[in-house]
Formats: sequence, structure tokens, C-alpha cells
Amino acid sequence: MATEVIQWLLQSDEPWTRYRTLVDLLDRPEEDAEVQAARTEMLAHHQVQNLVTEASAWPGGPLKRHNDASHPLYAFSTLADFGVRKDDPGMAPAIEAVLAHQSEEGAFQTVVNIPKAFGGTGEDTWTWILCDAPTLLYSLAAMGLADDQRVRQAVKHLAELVDGNGWRCVAAPELGKFRGPGRKSDPCPIVNVYALKALAQVPDLLDSPGARTGAEMLLWHWEHQGERKIYMFGIGTDFRKLKYPFVWYNVLHVVDVLSRFPFVRADKRLGEMVETITAQADDEGRYTANSMYLAWKGWSFADKKNPSPWLTFLVLRILRRMAIRT
Repeated sequence: MATEVIQWLLQSDEPWTRYRTLVDLLDRPEEDAEVQAARTEMLAHHQVQNLVTEASAWPGGPLKRHNDASHPLYAFSTLADFGVRKDDPGMAPAIEAVLAHQSEEGAFQTVVNIPKAFGGTGEDTWTWILCDAPTLLYSLAAMGLADDQRVRQAVKHLAELVDGNGWRCVAAPELGKFRGPGRKSDPCPIVNVYALKALAQVPDLLDSPGARTGAEMLLWHWEHQGERKIYMFGIGTDFRKLKYPFVWYNVLHVVDVLSRFPFVRADKRLGEMVETITAQADDEGRYTANSMYLAWKGWSFADKKNPSPWLTFLVLRILRRMAIRT
């Protein structure tokens, strides 16, 4: 891995990037003085503090579309990506607010508003759909609650929902016949990404049948990308753009998730996806966003003009997991 790029990350003014670079790329222990300093600076940083405030406002307004990057759901998941934990300042109220709403089935709930035209009631409702519940589950598990009985129940529920061709568009029983567009028997690509990301937080499930089925669904989709869209998820120009936070279906999100599973790292199809990413590096091995969420303007990964330390870190971590030299 190029020493110059690592040094650039370590000199970044983003403490979350420095923290994760030290831990994930350089294998520094959490007790290391430099790691602790970066982590302390991260938690005190005004942008991270703003995310904590957003998460603490849970549930915020109703989730009306699942790629709404401004929703507190993605403040949660981004904090989890950075390495914020349950006992960090300000996180307890946010986490308790999520834990307070768990369905009888096990999934954690969100306030959603599904218009009548799409099979909903048109009213704000505490419920769950598989394109939001796994993101909450990932966040809770990554923040250190993987062994909490409530989280374990949610993991069991999610794992049991996988079908023969992956996770499909499944929603809470009270939503009746509601489901996303597309064929009822189709798997939903983004649900498989979210579900795998949550299961990856549970070591015992890293090589489970469900994980293998979900991974194969995503790899199959890449392999057959020119044949048919599944739901609204195509694999074209937009899919190949580097974009963060991990809100929707794009190559960096898919590869980041799949690379967490050792059994898939040698798969040729995953290698092709990685090459789609690495072809976008600049001459110094750095990466720049070529798509952005306006709600995240002001973060380096929402800047299409300059290389992003965080995006570059994410790619280097993928390459390290897959033992690919740069």
C-alpha cells in the first residue's frame, strides 16, 4: 500500500479518517496514544457533534423515501462507520430512542409515511421495512451492542428472512400488501446490501448460508447487469460513481460490504467491481467523489473537485481486506 497516500491520510484534517487509518490500515491498537488522540479529536469535532445531535433527534421526521440522505437514519450509520460507540458522549439518548421501538418480530422500527397510492395509509407510522431496519441494526451492532439481547433478536429475525435468491422487499405485517416495485419473487439489491452489512457485525454469521445467498445475489446482479433491472436498481453510469454516505446502491457501497466476507474476496466478479473503483484513482492514488448528496455539503466526500481523504481511506481498506497491493 502506497506509503505516500497513507501519509496523506494521516495528515488529513479529518480526525475520523486519521483514526480509522491508524486502526484499520496500520493495525494500531485502541490503547495507542495516537489512536486515542485522533478519536478524542473526532468526538469533539463540530461536524461529528452535529451528527450526534441529528441522531439524538430520533426519529426525526418520517422517512418518506429510503434514499433520503438527510434523514437521521444516515447520521446513525455514518457515526457507526466512523467508529463512534454506544458509550461516547451524547450517544446514549439516541440509542435508547432506537431501542425503545422494536417490533414483536424483532426488527427495530422507524417512523415512515407511505402514501395511499403505494399501498400505505398516508400517515406517520412506527413500523419497519427491510430497506431501513437493517441499517439501524448495523449501527447498533457496530456501536457495541451486538451482544445486547434485543439486537440479537433483530439479527435472528433478519437472518431468517433471507429467501432462496436473497432478501426480498419485505415489510412489517401491519403494512399488509405493501412492497416495493418489481416482481414479487425478485430479490431487492439494496436490501441485500443493508442486510449483509448488518450480519457482517456478527462473526458467527460471516460464513452463514444467508450471507452466502445474499452475496451471490449481488455478484449475480453484477454478472448479469445488462440483462434486466431488478426493481429500480440498474448497474450503469450512476452505479459506478463514487458516493458517500452509504445510503443507496452504488459500487463503493456494494464492494465495501462484500469485502467484509472472506469467502467472497477471491471471486472474479468482485474483482471486476474493485477494478471499476481503482480505475478512478488520480495519479497519486487518491479518490474524489463524482456524485454527492447535497445534505452532506461541507464534507470532503461531498466535494467533486478535490480528493477526499475519507473516500480514499474507504478504497484502501477494501484493497487491504482483499490483499490487493497499490
